[in-house]
Amino acid sequence: MNGSHRPRTALAMARDAATAVITSEALAALGRVGDLVPDTVLDDFTTERARSVLGDVEVLVTGWGCPPLDAAALAAAPRLRAVVHTAGSVRGHITQECWERGIEVSSAAAANALPVAEYTVAMILLSGKQVVERAREFHDTRRRDEWLGLSRGVGNYGRTVGILSASMIGRRVIELLRPYDFHVLLHDPYVSDEEAKALGVQPVGIAELFANSDVVSVHTPLLPATRGLVGRELIASMRHDAVLINTARGAVLDQDALTEAAQARRVRAVLDVTDPEVLPPGHPLWECDNVMITPHLAGSQGNEWGRLADLAVTELGRWAAGDGFAHPVRRERLAYLA
Repeated sequence: MNGSHRPRTALAMARDAATAVITSEALAALGRVGDLVPDTVLDDFTTERARSVLGDVEVLVTGWGCPPLDAAALAAAPRLRAVVHTAGSVRGHITQECWERGIEVSSAAAANALPVAEYTVAMILLSGKQVVERAREFHDTRRRDEWLGLSRGVGNYGRTVGILSASMIGRRVIELLRPYDFHVLLHDPYVSDEEAKALGVQPVGIAELFANSDVVSVHTPLLPATRGLVGRELIASMRHDAVLINTARGAVLDQDALTEAAQARRVRAVLDVTDPEVLPPGHPLWECDNVMITPHLAGSQGNEWGRLADLAVTELGRWAAGDGFAHPVRRERLAYLA
């Protein structure tokens, strides 16, 4: 493959995802590095139009809502050699048949990790000052609290932050925390002591992480081995008034145990994900004033979608030039990825 090669390329995702993420500028940029099928978004691989397009594409630029690239879809796409995904996880559409065929896969997980990490650090800092609770009280009373009488548990100086999993997001959170006066613990069984030292964190067991942290931030992908990982015993071991932040997946936590701890005012929580999403209207977590629930907004939204599209353009350009993907998804790493 040489630098002049412009691979036949098509978009494959939900139409609203294409509208949100792939702007006219992004379309033009994709068209400069690939021979982009015009005015086409594939959201169903079984239609006559889709099969016509798939017949000569070399690259699919995928996104949220892309149908599975199963055996039937691949049979209709004999020239397909690469997939450039404009979101994070590829589990929804990259099938075993894709790996068996040797299709190269890229993901924008690295780009999507950035706003999640920024959200996490913001919540760590805000929770240290108890901003949400104190703002609510200020709204209700219309007067300042007795700030000189505040507990010394309020504030961000010298707090201990526990990071559960050195995932892509977890590592970015660690990086963003470096300028602050925090002591950072990490639990990740796949990270060696030497690597933890390089990251600037203290490696600990999971029980020590929960027992000794003022804030625990969960960045563990939802896998069979991690479902319910943060269980009743770990939640019960947390320091009084500690904060549990979850931007990973709701099912990583024992939500019933967290609800009981929050209702008893033993812990606070910031949840960008729940199980299910959205919680039923009568769920008791809605009524806990020491729990903030946000609508799965930590990941890329609004102008942040531009970062995903930019990464896709760069990846397509690299692949077309024969340089390979900068952000490849490896088959052997799937067991550890979200």
